[in-house]
Amino acid sequence: MNTHLDHRNPFVFDTHELGRRPGAMQRLSRTIDAPKEFGLLGVIEVPEGAPVELDLRLESVMEGVLVTGTARASAKGECVRCLEPVVQEVDADFQEMFSYPDADDRGRPKDDAGDDAEDDEDRLFLEDGLFDLEPVLRDAVVLALPMQPVCQEDCEGLCSECGVRLSDEPGHHHDAVDIRWAALQGLAESIQDGEKDEMSGAEAQAGVDEKQEK
Repeated sequence: MNTHLDHRNPFVFDTHELGRRPGAMQRLSRTIDAPKEFGLLGVIEVPEGAPVELDLRLESVMEGVLVTGTARASAKGECVRCLEPVVQEVDADFQEMFSYPDADDRGRPKDDAGDDAEDDEDRLFLEDGLFDLEPVLRDAVVLALPMQPVCQEDCEGLCSECGVRLSDEPGHHHDAVDIRWAALQGLAESIQDGEKDEMSGAEAQAGVDEKQEK
């Protein structure tokens, strides 16, 4: 079949050297640039263009090539508790079977009349001896990343009243005020202010009366 995969794509690997003899094995190492949107978008992800180190083992089996490997990279995001930047090293393990397009699960040539299109939808196939690892890597990295990253396990987050980072100010707190007492306090202060105004007015009037008498 004609392939649409480009061997120059860093995510595309060639298995021709491995051959189709069951039991043959090949080890590969490659460093590639992270693609766009590589991780949990808006939460934590490997920045586009950041290095991703791949260690792969390719094994030839009856029905295709079994690929086992590890991807290592640095992901960046922000702490869900205090919003500080988070950098986390990622080790994503994966294993995937890339089937020969002309063989069934037992490694025998397919009978056109017995093809199962529904099963093929969930399988990945070799194309002219090439396979694309990018979708496998994306799934592996997402599974390896935390859904709720934190800067440290005991991060206390932010103060709900003033927004200060609690880990930076141990013992930080605000005196709790009962809103009912706060209302009474406000009323008391208003009364005191009114009394002061009345006293000031009375003193001023007394001063006027005193001058008139003189």
